[in-house]
Amino acid sequence: MKLIVKFNLVLFLVFAIGFAAVGYFANRLLQRNAKEEIMENARIMMEAALAVRSYTSTQIKPLLETQIKYSFLPQIVPAYSANQYFGQLHKKFPEYSYKEATLNPTNPMNRANDWEADIVNVFRQSPDLSEQVGERDTPAGKAIYMARPLKIKDGKCLDCHDTAENAPRTVIERYGSNNGFGWKLNDVVGAQIVTAPVKLPVQRARAVFVVFMTSLAAVFAVLVLALNLMLFYLVTRPVNHLSKLANEVSLGNMDAPDFEMSSKDEIAGLAESFRRMRKSLVEAIKLLEA
Repeated sequence: MKLIVKFNLVLFLVFAIGFAAVGYFANRLLQRNAKEEIMENARIMMEAALAVRSYTSTQIKPLLETQIKYSFLPQIVPAYSANQYFGQLHKKFPEYSYKEATLNPTNPMNRANDWEADIVNVFRQSPDLSEQVGERDTPAGKAIYMARPLKIKDGKCLDCHDTAENAPRTVIERYGSNNGFGWKLNDVVGAQIVTAPVKLPVQRARAVFVVFMTSLAAVFAVLVLALNLMLFYLVTRPVNHLSKLANEVSLGNMDAPDFEMSSKDEIAGLAESFRRMRKSLVEAIKLLEA
């Protein structure tokens, strides 16, 4: 087996091992970064919802509190404001969603479905739990959800949710007296749930992975080509030439031209040693002939 073949076999073996190792760790890193990006987007959405709720509670609600005696305006409800805000956002980004899932809501649109009710019940059973994160399958593919408990911390909430008899007349006229009552202070009545898609960040991570691995393979191909050219011009060709001269000398052709090397590397040292050996051989033959 020729030297250049052995060299390339070793080189390809080292590259294959390195390529597999780099690919494995790069893929894990990119997938982890994609999940972190999803969670960061979910947290931003959650904080945005909290900001809208806080704005409604502190600046909108005080302006409309007297109006509720005459007609109920849903804009006074923090949950309504948050849902309206994310409803507009959902039109541009349909993969993202926000819901204040409630077990016994005043507005039926906020009623928790089966999987949301499971989340709310976990919060009710674990009062110290402040956040849940998980994955679920949706028609658009896998999605990550982040949920935080909705706990009654402000006694003013009970003005509308204690009993139907004590609730404002306008609330009863709009939503009826069957839902949204019986809430207690410090009770967990629902959960804020943000859902973010897994597909888009993961697709971006895969695209980056493909580009990275393709670039790595291209760099390796250029490196192999450069090393093979160096090996051919600096080692293989001079050694073959020197081998050919040695073969001619061994067959008795003492007039074979010298092997000239302008460099001062190991091959040049080998050529110089060959010249000295041939000179000594010629002198030895002359002594024998004399």
